[in-house]
Amino acid sequence: MGAADVKKVLLVEDDPLDVTLIRRALSRTNFEFELRVIDDGEQAINFARQHVPGAWTPDLILLDLNLPRRLGGEVLEVFKAHPKLRVVPVVVLTSSDANSDILNAYSSGASSYVRKPFSIDSIDDLVRTLQHYWFELVILPSRAERL
Repeated sequence: MGAADVKKVLLVEDDPLDVTLIRRALSRTNFEFELRVIDDGEQAINFARQHVPGAWTPDLILLDLNLPRRLGGEVLEVFKAHPKLRVVPVVVLTSSDANSDILNAYSSGASSYVRKPFSIDSIDDLVRTLQHYWFELVILPSRAERL
C-alpha cells in the first residue's frame, strides 16, 4: 500500500483501556492505518481550531461523548463547524444510550452513533464493520480535496 492508502483515524477517547482495545482491533484489520489519540475535549477542540491546510487530517474520527474538560458534544460541534473537518465522518462511540445524547449527536452532525462494545470480540467486530463501511463501501472526498 502507498502512503495515500494509509487510513488516518483520530480517536478522541480518555479511557486508556478503550484506547488499547481499539488500537489492537485496528491492528488486526486488513488495512494500514495511522492512529492519533486525543484524550480530552479541550485538546480535541484545539486540534480542530488550529487545523490548517497541510495538517494531519483524519479520514475517520471516533469520538467519545464523556470526555474531561469539554464534552464530546461540544467537540463534535467544533469539528463540524470547521471547513476542512466537517466532511470527515464522525462516529460517536460511547457508553451512553440516552435518547437525548443520541438526538444531540445526530443534530450536531454525527455520521453515526454506536454504543461501545463490552467484549474484545465485539470491539474487533465493530472495528472491522467500521473499516468495511467507511473505507470500502462509502465514497468519501479524497484527502487532497479536504486539505
